[in-house]
Amino acid sequence: MPRYLISFDDGSMDHIPDADWPAVGEAAHQVVREAKAAGVWIFGAGIQRQQSTLVACDGSTTDGPMPETKAVIGGFSIIEVPNREAALYWAARIAESCRCTQEVREIMFDPES
Repeated sequence: MPRYLISFDDGSMDHIPDADWPAVGEAAHQVVREAKAAGVWIFGAGIQRQQSTLVACDGSTTDGPMPETKAVIGGFSIIEVPNREAALYWAARIAESCRCTQEVREIMFDPES
């Protein structure tokens, strides 16, 4: 069954007033609980806002893009569903609960993972 990455950019939730965060968190957790109950949830998380580190093929490291200067992932969910339409359904549920647009991409199948 295909797996999908549902994600949003860092900063996409910056418009949410501080007072609304408990309600947004509960709404998002409710969607996760429903996805788990439906058997489609694999994993998901928000990503801490920070500068990343890029690791090259030779093992050398450099500072990565700053979230303020380049679009970077702010959070993601990985689900396993029968088709893209089902992935879009769950993305819409997540978008509503998180109050921000979600990007949906199919994960390439790899029998080793």
